[in-house]
Amino acid sequence: MNFFKKIFGSGESASDEEHESEYAGTPAANSHLSLDEQFIFNFKKNGGKFLYCENNQEAAEQFENILEENDWFENEVLCYEPALFHLLEENKLFYIAPSKPKFLLASCENLIAEEGSILLSSRQIRQNKPNDLPVNIVIIATTSQILPMKSDGLSAIKRKYVRDYPTNLTTIKYFEKAKEEDFTQYGSVAKNLYLLLVEDL
Repeated sequence: MNFFKKIFGSGESASDEEHESEYAGTPAANSHLSLDEQFIFNFKKNGGKFLYCENNQEAAEQFENILEENDWFENEVLCYEPALFHLLEENKLFYIAPSKPKFLLASCENLIAEEGSILLSSRQIRQNKPNDLPVNIVIIATTSQILPMKSDGLSAIKRKYVRDYPTNLTTIKYFEKAKEEDFTQYGSVAKNLYLLLVEDL
């Protein structure tokens, strides 16, 4: 999957921007793209910040870069997943009963290519609604979690959790405030979202 590096290298050239505008529009216009490309195209179009990682070690390094970029060291963090606590402990971040968390650190259920959205459940965010979450979010996901449509994500959740089915299924789709009033974003709050996408295929 070296195309990730090719597409999202250090900077975007004019030809990349032309390439993006060429494919802008309806989902049908993007149907010729691979599933991974379709997700990343739509995710970036929604304003998300994407970082491709070849392994978990690189994801940990990129996480530190995000902390440094935003000056988030020694701050409170919202995180409900014990598997991620080591990242917070290594960077002296406080996650036990935070009162004013700077950001949410979470995994996700799936990544939805059609919308460029992140599918979350009570496993990652408990019973919080998107509006209740911090404005800043860092998601760690894997390439195998990219699925075509939301219905595929719901089917995957049913297969994954035979018992103890998670609740509060939520997608987060908007990662920057709309430049103009957009009725499709009505009632949603834009999030400053970083996605660390780890290669696992």
